[in-house]
Amino acid sequence: MKPGYCDRLTRGFYTRDVLDVAPDLLGKVLSVRLPDDTVVRSAITEVEAYRGDGDLACHASKGRTDRTEVMFHEGGKVYIYLIYGIHWMLNVVTSTEDVPQAVLIRGVEQCYGPGRVSRFFSVDRSYYGEDLTLSPRIWIADGDKPSQIKTGCRIGIDYAGDYWKSRPWRFFV
Repeated sequence: MKPGYCDRLTRGFYTRDVLDVAPDLLGKVLSVRLPDDTVVRSAITEVEAYRGDGDLACHASKGRTDRTEVMFHEGGKVYIYLIYGIHWMLNVVTSTEDVPQAVLIRGVEQCYGPGRVSRFFSVDRSYYGEDLTLSPRIWIADGDKPSQIKTGCRIGIDYAGDYWKSRPWRFFV
């Protein structure tokens, strides 16, 4: 195990603006304790930022709903939702209470694609609202900071319009 893997990120890491948290998540280690007590770990390699109610690609742009409620909480919680009826999307809530922002985890060292990430870690709806700073079954720990971070447009959000889909808010190594 590399040094730093046991250093769980604190609330202060998450209660910053999503455009600061998203690139800082690269190289951090996502860890999930499975029901058999095995811990699966992998460094985060790709993320996308969703910046609150003004960002038409963000679920919170339509306001506070049962689905988006956790996005309005203080940063450090898990926002998870189902797409196409088959893929769970794992997101990390950022910022402060009533400022809905989140980072979609798009890739880790062992797999790429947000649906594959959730399957790799066996993450499902039961993780909705889980606190990454306290949870015994899911957390993010410090890891190796990448030497170079690339940016690009977010993927799969044509519905949000050209302005929002062209934001360089996808970060990857």
